[in-house]
Amino acid sequence: MGDSKRVRAALRARTGIAVGITALVIPAVLTVGAAAPAQAAASCTAKTGPYQKQVEKFLKLKVDGKQSAADCKAIRSFQVKNDITPAIGYAGPVTWRAMDAINQQKAAKNPNAAGKCPTNKGRIACVDLTRQLSWIQDGKKVVYGAVPIRSGRNGFETRTGLKKVYLRSINHYSTLYHVRMPYSQFFDGGIAFHSVGIAMSAPPGSHGCVNMRPKDAKKYWGLLKKGSNVFVYGRKPGT
Repeated sequence: MGDSKRVRAALRARTGIAVGITALVIPAVLTVGAAAPAQAAASCTAKTGPYQKQVEKFLKLKVDGKQSAADCKAIRSFQVKNDITPAIGYAGPVTWRAMDAINQQKAAKNPNAAGKCPTNKGRIACVDLTRQLSWIQDGKKVVYGAVPIRSGRNGFETRTGLKKVYLRSINHYSTLYHVRMPYSQFFDGGIAFHSVGIAMSAPPGSHGCVNMRPKDAKKYWGLLKKGSNVFVYGRKPGT
């Protein structure tokens, strides 16, 4: 049975919703995983942003809170790399939010130091929406991660709570969004871990899925299985 037929059968059994032949009807929380369109050329702004000092510090620039040509060039380079638009070098909230997430990810040497993800469930995939991080642990031992993730945007927030992987589709294709979703592991209706080809900090976020870098999604595929526990907690900044 093909991937689409398996997904239709599983969702029909799980939700009782009939799935059409021409379209895979998964709840509209699946992530659009297509690469972001190429950014049009934009001029560099001379305006000083509200997060100028924080951004300057992150980029190791002179921290004076004043926009310069060098500041704008460095900020714009970060924006292009992280799929932030418009890429005009403005130190606004979206750019700073992406930088702050990177700072928190770098600082997460022991991602479950606060003990928020259960340690009595055996192998479990933990998803911290607040820090935009995920990792896999066995008891108290972290076996992979923490790695950056991209969760649901405002209005499509990734739902929290204890879940289980109920369906895996290594070469999944969404006929709803017409995109590939490699290494999909569904754990809450249409919400899945899966690989995408865009930066994890790219705004505004997914339609509910937990986006991952290809190498991380592939590793999760090898470490998890049908029935594996998943625990989602926290709240994504900006939602």
